[in-house]
Amino acid sequence: MKTKKPCISLSNQIVLVLAPLLALQWPVLHLLYPQLPIPWEPLLPGVAIFASAYLLSWAAEVAEVDIPPALALGILSLAAVAPEYAVDIYFAWQGGQDPSYIPYAVANMTGGNRLLIGLGWALIVLVYAWKFRKQEVRLEPRLKLETAVLLAATVYSFVLSFKKTLSLIDTVFFFSFFLFYFFRLLKSGAHEPEAEGPVAVIQRWPALPRRMFVLGFFFLAAWTIYAASHPFAEGLLTLGRHWGVEEFILVQWLAPIASESPEFIVAVLFALKAKPTASFNTIISSTVNQWTLLVGALPLAFALSKGVICSMPMDDRQVQEVFLTSAQSLFGVVVLSNLRFSLREAGVLFFLFITQAFYPLLEPWIHVPSMDVRRGYAWIYLGVTVGILIASSTVRKDFRNLIGVFWAGGKRH
Repeated sequence: MKTKKPCISLSNQIVLVLAPLLALQWPVLHLLYPQLPIPWEPLLPGVAIFASAYLLSWAAEVAEVDIPPALALGILSLAAVAPEYAVDIYFAWQGGQDPSYIPYAVANMTGGNRLLIGLGWALIVLVYAWKFRKQEVRLEPRLKLETAVLLAATVYSFVLSFKKTLSLIDTVFFFSFFLFYFFRLLKSGAHEPEAEGPVAVIQRWPALPRRMFVLGFFFLAAWTIYAASHPFAEGLLTLGRHWGVEEFILVQWLAPIASESPEFIVAVLFALKAKPTASFNTIISSTVNQWTLLVGALPLAFALSKGVICSMPMDDRQVQEVFLTSAQSLFGVVVLSNLRFSLREAGVLFFLFITQAFYPLLEPWIHVPSMDVRRGYAWIYLGVTVGILIASSTVRKDFRNLIGVFWAGGKRH
C-alpha cells in the first residue's frame, strides 16, 4: 500500500520561501550598503530578526524527529530566547565598556517580560473567548511546572530591586531555576503541541532533505541574528535621537515586539483552534526562559565584557522597571495558579499593561512623573494580587500547591 506523499499547501510554500528571504535580506543589504539612512537601519534588521525567530522555531521543531529528546528540549529552549537574547546580550556587553548602555539591557529585558505576560497571556484569553464565546480558559495540569518555575524566578527577582544590582550570584540562581525546569521536563516527558502546517509536513520528509532543512535554517537564522543584532540595537538608539523619542522606550518595546511576534502569532493560532493549553504553553515557556536564562545572562555578559568579577549596577529608573515587571509577573502567576484564566482577569491584565506602557505619551498633558506612575502600577499589581489571595481560599490552595512542585517527584500530568 502506497503512503500518501506529504505535500505543502500553497500558503505554506509562500511562508517557507518568504521567511528565509526576509532573514537573508539584511546580511546581503548590509554587505552592499554598510550605512543605511533612518528608518531603514533599525527597520530592516528588525524584520530579519523577526523572520529568523520563525526559522529557529521551525528548525527546532523539525529536528525533534532526528535527535534525542534531551537535546531537542535544549534546542527549543534556546531557540525561544535567541533573538531577544542576542539584542539584550549586545546591550549588556556594551555596558561593560560604556555604562550608558546598561539601561538599555534592563529596558529590553523588562519590556520583553511585560509584553509576554501583559499582552501575550491576555491576548490568548481574549481571542479564545471571542472565538468560542467562553468566559474563561481552562488549562491542563501540565502547565503547573512552568507556572511554579516562573513563581520562583519572580519571587527571587524582587531581590534585584532591593540590592540595585545584577550580579553573578543572580546568574547562578536564575540559571539554577532554568536547569531545574529543564531536567524536570526530561524526567516527566515533555508534552509539546502537535506540529502543524509546514513543520508537520517537513517532519515526514526523507532523512537527508529534512536534515538539510534543519541545518540550513539554523545556520541562516544564527548568521542573520548575529549580523542584525548590532545594527538593530544601534539603529533603535539613533532612531530615538533622530525623532526625539526616548531611546529607553524604543528599546523597551520595539525590540521585544520584533523578536516576540512569531510566538504571539503561533499562540493566537492555537487559541483559534481551541487549543488553549498549547497556546499558553507557547507563551509561558518563553516567559520562563526569559525570566531565567535571559536575566541570568545579563550580569555574566557584563562581567565578561569588563574582564573582572563584578556586578551590573542599576539606577533608580531601572530598579523601578524591574520592580514593576516582578509585580506584574507575580500577579500573572497567582491568576494562573488555579489553571483557569477568566475574561475579566485577562481584561485587568491587558488594561494595566497597555495604560502603563503608553503613559509616557500622555505624560506631557497629565503632568504626573513616570517614576511615580511606575511605582503606582507596581503597587496596584501587588495590591490586586494580595486581594485575590485573601478573597479566594481556592486560589490560596492552588498557590500553595505550586510550591509543592519543587519537591514533588515526578511526572507532569
